[in-house]
Amino acid sequence: MHDLTLCVHHPAVSHDGFVSLAVPTYRASTIVYDDAESFARRKQRGPDGYSYGLQGTPTTRTLEAQITALHGGVRTVLAPSGQGAVALVMLAVLVPGDHVLIPDTVYPPVRDFCINYLAPRGITFTAYDPLLGEKIASLIDDRTRLIWVESPGSGTMEVQDLPAISRVAKAKGVLVGSDNTWASPLLFKPLEHGADFVVEALTKYVGGHSDLLLGSVTVADLGLRQKLKDTLRLLGIGVSPDEVSLALRGIETMGLRMAHTGRVAEEFARRLSNQPSVERVLHPALPACPGHDVFKRDFKGGSAVFSIVLKPGAERNLDAGLSALNVFALGASWGGTRSLVAPMAIKEGRTATVWASEGTVLRISIGLEDPDELWRDLEKLLGALELPDAKVA
Repeated sequence: MHDLTLCVHHPAVSHDGFVSLAVPTYRASTIVYDDAESFARRKQRGPDGYSYGLQGTPTTRTLEAQITALHGGVRTVLAPSGQGAVALVMLAVLVPGDHVLIPDTVYPPVRDFCINYLAPRGITFTAYDPLLGEKIASLIDDRTRLIWVESPGSGTMEVQDLPAISRVAKAKGVLVGSDNTWASPLLFKPLEHGADFVVEALTKYVGGHSDLLLGSVTVADLGLRQKLKDTLRLLGIGVSPDEVSLALRGIETMGLRMAHTGRVAEEFARRLSNQPSVERVLHPALPACPGHDVFKRDFKGGSAVFSIVLKPGAERNLDAGLSALNVFALGASWGGTRSLVAPMAIKEGRTATVWASEGTVLRISIGLEDPDELWRDLEKLLGALELPDAKVA
């Protein structure tokens, strides 16, 4: 071969004796076929076959299979983000004239998607009280095709009764989707409790290091998987094998990370309940958290994320308190190695329920730092928020 040809055509090398614990990162746009007949029949390769890089490589198939096994499903598809995974489900099953129910505590971009994308295209939505349980039946009509569940809810941590909602939905022929990012499949498996779709923002616990964006949808029905795949194909959406490779590395330590951060988060939640500037602590493991009984019944434990509601007036020095933090970082998301604090806007987003508290809500995500150092850092924040004549416990 001439040099220019040698530059392009990679030589075959022996793989004999090479066995790695790491999953190879296969990058591909073009998939090469052995002959003209196999190229002509590429659409007949089946739902798991390879035809073009956009539809996946062995790297993406490995992560899909691993998440499917954790959830006890039949297939998983990947999306570029958790929000992308939620939107994918809705786009796959809803058409003009349909109706979707979303909890009032839903991740705000999901509500925005319903308002600004679905509604202008003739798909209506209703926000519901996340604690309705089986009473959600009163909101289902002939147009309802999907009930969305997010448990615990973003910011305020209400735990929903997914089994009760699923029983009502199935009796009426309505699909149920569940955002399970807070718990991951290690703490709760929505498919076992009646959900048709389970979404994970793999950005968080699976990724584990705040350096990737990825989402997944797992199903227990191959027909639903085909709807998701068709939607991805028509929209031309795929995921980067490099992001998937990072997720495959992160998922190996997910169990250890979640066990540590979950234990520390619950300990901190209990300690914060006694602080003078804190009105309420919202952690599903605490009896005062809405849905606590459902949490005890259905979940294996708690994760790294919970919220506190400050007493009215305690927020007057919030900016200074947040700026004084050295170990905690100020930022969105969670599930990485770093601990995070994020002020949450709650009241403005509610339409089905009333958020009565006037105090600021802070979402806290515990990372892998030393717990004593984390608590000392929180004491700096609490000290700045101290109300008159109050002392930090």
